[in-house]
Amino acid sequence: MPDTPHVKVNVQEVRTRNLVAREIVSNLSAAMPSIEDLWLRLYGALADVPALVSEITRLSAVVSKVRRDRANLVAAGRATLKADRDAEPDPLYYLRDELRAQGHLPPDFWGRS
Repeated sequence: MPDTPHVKVNVQEVRTRNLVAREIVSNLSAAMPSIEDLWLRLYGALADVPALVSEITRLSAVVSKVRRDRANLVAAGRATLKADRDAEPDPLYYLRDELRAQGHLPPDFWGRS
């Protein structure tokens, strides 16, 4: 499972276009001050974009971590099943180890640490 978020938005391009649009609005508002209220509303709407881009970036990082953790749990589950099939003395070790690594178990829970 790749460790890349599936963001279909090029956030850097969005940032760049937003900056250009804000510059255009700034220049137009200086050239046409008679519709100042319109420019302020438009500039306000454009000001929301950086916060949205930051949220997309943050959520992408969260999704990547969740995907990685899930993949690691699947691998630990498979290793546990194989260890059981191979009659290892502690087949649950792999699962406990991964749950501990992800912070779901205390360091000394159920023996081996």
